[in-house]
Amino acid sequence: MITARGLARRFTARGRTVDAVKGVDLDVAEGELVGFLGPNGAGKTTTLRMLTTLLRPTSGEATVGGCDLLQDPVGVRRHIGYVAQGGGTAPECRVHEEIELQGRLYGLSKADSIRRGAELTEQLDLAGLDQRLTKTLSGGQRRRLDIALGLIHAPRLVFFDEPTTGLDPQSRANLWEHIRDLRAEHGVTLFLTTHYLDEADSLCDRILVIDNGEIVAEGSPDSLKASVSGDRVVVGVAEDSASAAAEAAGRLEGAHEVTVTGEGVRFRVPRGDTAMPELLRALDAAGIPMLSMQVQRPTLDDVFLTMTGRSLRDAEAAPAGEAAHVA
Repeated sequence: MITARGLARRFTARGRTVDAVKGVDLDVAEGELVGFLGPNGAGKTTTLRMLTTLLRPTSGEATVGGCDLLQDPVGVRRHIGYVAQGGGTAPECRVHEEIELQGRLYGLSKADSIRRGAELTEQLDLAGLDQRLTKTLSGGQRRRLDIALGLIHAPRLVFFDEPTTGLDPQSRANLWEHIRDLRAEHGVTLFLTTHYLDEADSLCDRILVIDNGEIVAEGSPDSLKASVSGDRVVVGVAEDSASAAAEAAGRLEGAHEVTVTGEGVRFRVPRGDTAMPELLRALDAAGIPMLSMQVQRPTLDDVFLTMTGRSLRDAEAAPAGEAAHVA
């Protein structure tokens, strides 16, 4: 459904040139739910805007929904749905008016727009809200209305730009189920940009990780996490015992990245659950009391840290101005 080669975008303003996206190659097969993961400013939104014909690439080529991105942008638009991050509903319009108008803009007759709108409101738990002004809807209801607008013309490929940003946990979980249903029950191919690690882990068949305008990792959530070398273990000990505890940890089979921290000792081993009894015996033999212990399986943030040398969470916390030039 999507094939891109060398897709790039360069911005020039006030004499400064910035390569926001630097030759991205990607493939999305029919029926896949693919996550596009990266911090603010990594190039996610720029890539998405190119693939949805909202921004012309500086270089490269792509086929989206069977149509050439550069030669047939109108054809691309006919075959895709797009759910923008900020939403696109007018606050003073009623729900049914927004849905019917969107259908007419896609060339549907009024009768077909009404029929299709009724199907979507039922599927997306919006039934009974058709006379409500959009400004009176809850955050979750507005996001589901955004999805209805993106699906009115029954596209086989839908782009979601950070669909759950700003939603409360219950609304996020509810929206996740609707996204899963689109693929499972209706065979829709989904391309989802997000910076939420749990969202990508829970929803996606495959994840593309972008940083500084380049794809730095690709694979299923499990395969990406398996690429990180081992479980992270943190053992709390008294400060004056930390060096001796680090030596004991270093003797464990496969132990690496052994460091002394303010918490005690931190290291990685292939299997934290089986290494801990051995370490406990070694510390006990050395007369070193263990104050606390944590074993953490690899996460998508660990993948990002391994690939880029920084935490995705830390990158998200950076001031917006630092990343604004590569939105």
